[in-house]
Amino acid sequence: MTIGSNGKPRRAAGQRRLDRAGLPAAAQDYPNRPLRFIVAFSAGGAADLLARTLGQKLSERWNQQIVIDNRAGAGGVIGMQIAANAPADGYTLLMGSSSNMAIGPALYSDLSYDPVKSYAGVTEAANVPIILVVHPSVPVRTLDELIQYAKARPGQLSYASSGAGATPHISGELFRRMAGINLVHIPYKGGGEAVAAVLGSHVQMSFGAVSTALPHMKTGRLRALGVTSRKRLTAAPDVPTIAEGGLPGYEVAQWFGVFVPAGTPKPLIAKLNRELTTILALQEVKDRYTAQGVEPTSNTPEVFDAYVKSEVVRWKKLLKEMDIRGEQVVR
Repeated sequence: MTIGSNGKPRRAAGQRRLDRAGLPAAAQDYPNRPLRFIVAFSAGGAADLLARTLGQKLSERWNQQIVIDNRAGAGGVIGMQIAANAPADGYTLLMGSSSNMAIGPALYSDLSYDPVKSYAGVTEAANVPIILVVHPSVPVRTLDELIQYAKARPGQLSYASSGAGATPHISGELFRRMAGINLVHIPYKGGGEAVAAVLGSHVQMSFGAVSTALPHMKTGRLRALGVTSRKRLTAAPDVPTIAEGGLPGYEVAQWFGVFVPAGTPKPLIAKLNRELTTILALQEVKDRYTAQGVEPTSNTPEVFDAYVKSEVVRWKKLLKEMDIRGEQVVR
């Protein structure tokens, strides 16, 4: 550091300027233009609902537009690839999930992205249990009745999910195998479309996020038979877990989190993390999530990155034990 003509210290060329909080100059000015929030599934599903809530709050706090960019298709691969190829400047966010960050990479070796190398984690955002719902025309009211009904009609019942290889699909596959029944899987581009298919009687049932199905459960247009989580949900306390309903040991969890392209400067990631964890701690956001069967959560970028790595390993092991291979799943 040199002394200027005014007698005060002057920073040497190339030395980073820090503000009072220790942030580099780039982070002080960030963001100064609109941000894009990529959702790799269609509108109306859990990922979309979460991104819109966080995007709205970020927009209010930063006085910047947050554009929600739904890029559905190929089980989320299209949106994931777009995010991976985006500039690593902090202006592209991605709502990732256990489906495309852990299960997909465990199923397929030819993905155009790497869950660990292509992205940097900002924070985990929510845990969203999956729920099994049927159309009211299906004459069953319990999980056991559904299993017996399906056994008497092998291959005649179909279920919808938000995409081949996604967590809801794997939930249905695990259910099918543990129950010893033959169900036909019909993949859609997102949870909203999957629920719409059940509402329209195009399929008899679906595995999907509680947040997507809950409004229709309350009106009686869908009948819930079980949740995939270990415990019952506050938002739907009368719905038993699938383990309680007749398949002991059954459990599938689904998580969502915010990512940025790999190489995004760490000071920008740290600033995003602080803003998002503050938003996720707001009582208004907690209440909104809980009412939809969503459990808000958050952590540091370092903890989240480590968790994603562990999830890839866990799902590879679990799918191998279940004998579910990528070539068995049509994308």
